[in-house]
Amino acid sequence: MASLKELKDRIGSVKSTQKITKAKQMVAAAKLRKAQAAAEAARPYANRLADVMGSLASKVSGDSAPLLLRGTGNDAKHLLVVVNTDKGLCGGLNANIVKEAKKQAKELLAQGKDVSFYLVGKKGRAPIKRDYADRIDNHFDTSAVRNIGFEEAEAIADDLVARFEKGEFDIAHLVYPIFQSALAQDPTTVQLLPVPSPETVEASDAAVEYEPDEEEILAELLPRYVKTQLFGALLEREASEQGASMTAMDNATRNAGDLIDKLTIQYNRSRQAAITTELIEIIAGAEAL
Repeated sequence: MASLKELKDRIGSVKSTQKITKAKQMVAAAKLRKAQAAAEAARPYANRLADVMGSLASKVSGDSAPLLLRGTGNDAKHLLVVVNTDKGLCGGLNANIVKEAKKQAKELLAQGKDVSFYLVGKKGRAPIKRDYADRIDNHFDTSAVRNIGFEEAEAIADDLVARFEKGEFDIAHLVYPIFQSALAQDPTTVQLLPVPSPETVEASDAAVEYEPDEEEILAELLPRYVKTQLFGALLEREASEQGASMTAMDNATRNAGDLIDKLTIQYNRSRQAAITTELIEIIAGAEAL
């Protein structure tokens, strides 16, 4: 049984931890509002860009279509671009993203495909490396960036497009979390390269002529679309990280409070037992005299 000093020290230690978790919860809550607003503001632009690109893509086909749209013609080599956070203490967010990535990798390998990983963020490296150490193609470090911006998405997109044009992979899939709320961040997988054409394009009665032609516009628009997709994924990651961190720290603060209550009860009982034992010894000694 723990001594009174040990119990008192442990209560003090848990109280110190509770102060830290409470402070991190408040910081995450303050950052969440801004991150959520940025993620939600980027969604309409990405959706509208996809609609415009789909309208243009429906007018080109075959060899006239840009490489980013028509693809290499093969589907043997797949690249999984996994977007994780750089910091921990955000609940099961990174574990869920890694789980989704491993699920996709397992399904592709079962189909006989060659799978490699392109990792963005630090926290997904170790768990993926444990199972697929020889399949990690590249790391992109964002830990030194204080505020994630379009520059980082542009750098990743340029690297991926260059690799795609060299034929290093045939299809790239983007694995990232979609922010729903502070309690829910859903990992999802979408095809990034070649840019998928929408299955349905809304019909229009108006005759539209493009200047320059569709191929030239798509050649400029497709790289921008890839950058926008990656930028949106990074924004969703930031919002998901803050939401998950706020929830995790709130739970940790509550658990610390419960533990403090239990330890305090145990401390009081042990202290009362020690006092009772001392009184009994004093009374017994007095009677012996």
